[in-house]
Amino acid sequence: MLAAEPKVANTGAADSSSSHSNLSRSWKLLVEPLEPFLQTVERQLVLQAHEFDPKIVPYAQYALNGSGKHLRPTLVALAANAVGKVSNVHVTAAVIIEMVHLATLVHDDVMDEAEIRRGKLTLGANWGNEIAVLFGDCLFAQALKLAASFPTPEVCRSVAIATNTVCTGEILQTQHRRNFEISRREYFRVIGMKTAELFTLSCDLAAFLGGADAERRACLRQFGAAFGTAYQVYDDCVDLFGTEAEAGKSLGTDLAKGKLTWPVLLAWERANIADKKRLESWIANWRPENFPLVNELLVRYETFEPSVEVIVNYLEQARTALKILPENAGRDGLLDLTEFLSQQIANLTVCIV
Repeated sequence: MLAAEPKVANTGAADSSSSHSNLSRSWKLLVEPLEPFLQTVERQLVLQAHEFDPKIVPYAQYALNGSGKHLRPTLVALAANAVGKVSNVHVTAAVIIEMVHLATLVHDDVMDEAEIRRGKLTLGANWGNEIAVLFGDCLFAQALKLAASFPTPEVCRSVAIATNTVCTGEILQTQHRRNFEISRREYFRVIGMKTAELFTLSCDLAAFLGGADAERRACLRQFGAAFGTAYQVYDDCVDLFGTEAEAGKSLGTDLAKGKLTWPVLLAWERANIADKKRLESWIANWRPENFPLVNELLVRYETFEPSVEVIVNYLEQARTALKILPENAGRDGLLDLTEFLSQQIANLTVCIV
């Protein structure tokens, strides 16, 4: 049984700090062998800023000089090593995918009216939403331009299809705002499009550029899709059950925009008629003080453990997809990535139990 929401705030600060420190060390150990690759990707991203018109280079430098984990470039490197050896073409692929990802973040921040991203002002907060939207478009275009520099059209085609899929997923999610009758299948289809698609592309392009056969390329695509879905469901749980330190942003932001994530849909599905109406009303007429009320309902209908089960099942699907690959550092690194997410889930459990 989960504790009521007020007890979340009573979690010991020392325990929380220690747990986050352990997760940090775990991530550092995971990416340490990939540091030369990731540093090269970062340098190339910075250089890409100068590919834009001089008048908009400041926006590009601001957007491309982020401080994220570079999870998608990490996937590119690990997948490449799982089927062969990482090379310069994989660096370019990672830069392309990261630019597409950053473009989606720029647009997301505009839609969500967000002011802070990764500890600094968003592009829209700095220069206005009109500039942010247009520059996000420029980032998409630059990614496709770079993809077209490969001698084969396969890379550009794959990036264009993935970008289309991600944007379509975002549109569908927007259409589904405050729609409690969205089916389970549709919810997972949408997050597979808007989030998991770039994870899938990262693994797929790495395999293709590494000369992998169709079977190995397919298994890495399956890994990316399953891991990406698990990651998004985890992120949904953090927004509801975690702490602001865990989320790296204010909690309840999805609710504020009427985005119905898996735990909320599950609570509505399990709730009695009166609680269904309360939940619908709280989200339709959102105020910050509604957050603890929603959280209490999530606890009452025991939505956390089933949500964790979904994440665990997708992580198992991801691990299963790798079974046909030979045992090597790349395959082991992908498996370690699933274990890292499992550790984060365990840490989230500590925060709310």
